[in-house]
Amino acid sequence: MSFDSRLLSGIGVVVAVVAAGSFARAGEAMGLTQPAVSRAVARLEDRVGIRIFNRTARAISLTDEGRQFYEAVAPLLAGIEDAAVSAGKSKALVRGRLRVNVDGTFGHYVLAPRLGMFLDRYPELSVEVSVRDSMGDLVGEGIDVAVRFGAPEPSSLKARLLLETRVLTCASPAYVARHGAPMRPEDLRDGHQCLLIRDPATGRPFEWEFHRGADVVPLAAPGRLIVNDTGSLLGACLGGGGVAQLLEIYAQDLIAQGRLVHVLPDWADETFPLYAVYHSSTLVSAKVRAFLDLIRGLAS
Repeated sequence: MSFDSRLLSGIGVVVAVVAAGSFARAGEAMGLTQPAVSRAVARLEDRVGIRIFNRTARAISLTDEGRQFYEAVAPLLAGIEDAAVSAGKSKALVRGRLRVNVDGTFGHYVLAPRLGMFLDRYPELSVEVSVRDSMGDLVGEGIDVAVRFGAPEPSSLKARLLLETRVLTCASPAYVARHGAPMRPEDLRDGHQCLLIRDPATGRPFEWEFHRGADVVPLAAPGRLIVNDTGSLLGACLGGGGVAQLLEIYAQDLIAQGRLVHVLPDWADETFPLYAVYHSSTLVSAKVRAFLDLIRGLAS
């Protein structure tokens, strides 16, 4: 297949349609009419010999072949844009719109407070944060990168470990004043209330473990309050409802402020991983690289 400029133009239109979610909104973003967008997509489909989008009166979606094509070409197009900007010796290499998918607690407590400084650093960049309980369809929704705790499921997407954060056992000062601080993990079985979070995979509360070097103590934590999200767990712990196991990335500032007490500090060697998930390619756009650097900086 010989290359022509219409091929690259059509790829740009397809990427814009995925990001916008419709032909009409993609046209508005690119300064094109909806028929012009439709014609560009049709020409590209004819050129590559596949149907890229399923079209209905109400919605569009990528076909299986279209999804594979988009996953392959979107990072390459971003790489071409970065190369063009770099060749022009522009300082605005990190620019455009970055769409990020995160869970609610990470978005509210960790990411959002740091985005103002991030945007100040890159004045030609805009960020759209999508808060979801699950990662969803990154490709179909035009998401550039997702940030999630826990090992990701196998897929065609690329996963990169960003950091590992410790699991801390915490309680409010008011709770410790009423019930005392446990000295050993086993002390939690007697006279303490543990705040539990439900495992969506099993429907049962996550099991507790305490790590000290090579020693691991499992515990059937007693508790009458079970929640299904980390934000509620944090709120209940701050309110004095009981003892909770929290990720250090969420609890460290609250401990420093005196709003939480770190109990059983000698049993805090367990860690939990934070991953970035994004389109698989040897090329990663400058805006995604800058965002990953922001998240990795949380560990320092």
